[in-house]
Amino acid sequence: MKNIVIVLCLCVLTLNVFAQESEKEKANRMQWFEDAKLGIFIHWGIYSVNGIDESWSFYNDYIPYDGYMKQLDGFTAKNYKADEWAKLIAGSGAKYAILTTKHHDGVALWDTKCGDLNVVDKTPAKKDLVKPLVSELRKNDVKVGLYYSLLDWSHPDYPNKTRQIKRYKNDSVKWNRFVDFNFCQLEELSKQFKPDLYWFDGDWEQSAEKWKAKELSESLRGWNKNVILNSRIQGYGDYSTPEQGLPITRPDNRYWELCMTMNDSWGYQHNDLNYKTPNQIIRILVDCINKGGNLLLDIGPKADGTIPDEQVNILEKLGRWTNKHSEAIYGSRAGIPFEHYYGPTSLNQKGDILYLFVPHKPNGSLVLKGIKNKINRMWVVGNGTKLNWDVKMKQYWSSVPGIVYIDVPEKVLDEEVTVIAVLLDGKVDLYREKGQVIESN
Repeated sequence: MKNIVIVLCLCVLTLNVFAQESEKEKANRMQWFEDAKLGIFIHWGIYSVNGIDESWSFYNDYIPYDGYMKQLDGFTAKNYKADEWAKLIAGSGAKYAILTTKHHDGVALWDTKCGDLNVVDKTPAKKDLVKPLVSELRKNDVKVGLYYSLLDWSHPDYPNKTRQIKRYKNDSVKWNRFVDFNFCQLEELSKQFKPDLYWFDGDWEQSAEKWKAKELSESLRGWNKNVILNSRIQGYGDYSTPEQGLPITRPDNRYWELCMTMNDSWGYQHNDLNYKTPNQIIRILVDCINKGGNLLLDIGPKADGTIPDEQVNILEKLGRWTNKHSEAIYGSRAGIPFEHYYGPTSLNQKGDILYLFVPHKPNGSLVLKGIKNKINRMWVVGNGTKLNWDVKMKQYWSSVPGIVYIDVPEKVLDEEVTVIAVLLDGKVDLYREKGQVIESN
């Protein structure tokens, strides 16, 4: 009994310390995420067998539940090579990866002991699919994120089975059993894999109180004090997760990430060939960087564990670009307003290097306006070529900065998006006033 009391006291102390986390402490905990800029989402599950919508297919009554679950028999993972996945992800330039350990259909990809609906017990795969990927990602210096659906439309104690079929309305005994099941699985994941990040989903069906979101977030941070949680845990997360739509203005949360598919589907669908081009994806990534956020780009492996060729090609081309322009990507911060430059920008953490993204062949010089700083140097990122610039309209009597015209030779242009570095004489200082009239000359 004495030992139990000591353990409980330590747990309470740990949680109290976290509850008192300062802004600086949070910034330190979130730094790797804010610096990362690119992550890879991996939607893998039994839905890849027939290439249909993950979980929603039966929930929306597109197909019967039993028909959906028959896909368990075809989920082999026979060609799954976690080391190849990890190398491909690292090669793309991604700094973290998030695997769907359990979607809304309730099928767990690890050897859970909290229930038997998992790929070890119910599919020909017969093995834990989370463990090898976690190990290989860490070997490649890629942070580990685990997706987990709070709701579970297959669980007999969860109230909803489909949009039309409800198991019960009010049954506190069944509900509490289900909450215990969630805590059980998340404790397994936390202790076995020690993820750097949790990506929750499905919180919209219940309140924070019903999910025990506060207690759950405290438990997760008790098992791993540095873990990062996304926003889909009813107000107890660390960062925002807009989905599929690129924000036009910067989200209010300092920490955010756009999750987005390569085509129109999260999981593998053989008939969905509406892929975005590498150029389009790179330009979306640049827009996220410009607004101080990350891009979480999705892939959907096949049921045998292979990644579609189209997706491999995109990741490889993305990797060429991120490797070449790494100094303007990783660790960067949000850029300057568009009034100063007709395109996306980013800044280094000191704020004295401004990166200009050029997603097109310039028709004449690039234009930079309202920069009070002296410019010390300009160069093409990944190329090193120094650039010339000219300043017009700088009047000796006016505090309004001149207009900077930058010549970019065609031979230095990148095939996707060119990046220009502008070294300033100090932290960027922007002119945001309304102009001046002459008073003395």
